[in-house]
Amino acid sequence: MKRFHLLLSLTILVLIAMTGIANAQEIAPTDAPEIGEAFDDAVAEAGGLSKRIIQTFVLVTVLSLAPGIAMMVTCLPFMLIVLSILRQGVGLQQAPPNMLIVSVAIFLTYFVMEPVFKEAWVAGVEPLLNGTLSEEVAFKEIMQPFRLFMDARVDPGAVDILRDARPIETAQPVDGSTPLSLLVPAFVLSEIQRAFEIGFIVLLPFLVIDLLVASILMAMGMMMVPPAIVSLPFKVSFFVLTNGWVAVSGALVRGYS
Repeated sequence: MKRFHLLLSLTILVLIAMTGIANAQEIAPTDAPEIGEAFDDAVAEAGGLSKRIIQTFVLVTVLSLAPGIAMMVTCLPFMLIVLSILRQGVGLQQAPPNMLIVSVAIFLTYFVMEPVFKEAWVAGVEPLLNGTLSEEVAFKEIMQPFRLFMDARVDPGAVDILRDARPIETAQPVDGSTPLSLLVPAFVLSEIQRAFEIGFIVLLPFLVIDLLVASILMAMGMMMVPPAIVSLPFKVSFFVLTNGWVAVSGALVRGYS
């Protein structure tokens, strides 16, 4: 008896489902335009959703590349390399630690680049958020202050070398400016070259102290004493008395004024 009720219930459910499918397939001719409009609206909504998904993907990609972008279009590489060479010259391997060196370099970079950031925000980011500029135009407006900053610091020789090394010849921009694909790597290479030049000058006083200490130890017959251990207190005291961190940081910042 229970099996009979179960089969009856299943039969009724199947008949109801078939009736619903048949009714759904019977579309009156007068309903065709409404169905078409609904389909068009669904397609338009799907297109808008796809556009938002692509925009979100691009935004996440840009945010993930933000540290690399900051290294490529700002003075952060210059600051970081000079401060690292300065710590190496003093002879302290872990003081200040790497995190502190990077933090100081980042804030010095912000101090130098603040006018550029403000100009890029006013010219491109704010109009983009307000909807008055398209993404393409806003990108050009945002990059214009950075382009001016890089043009003022880039080595023309680096641009020429990279242009000659390009395997595929591309069209020059209408305004005659250097393409970003050439300007950015040339700027980074120029900053690295300039950082090593400044680092060499920073290392000279410490090199003199090392030579003096090594000569004195050799004259005293202390051949087995490492000169680096003896010269370290003298280098640190010299650096402290000259207020080295403030002096070097101020010189680095003034180099961009």
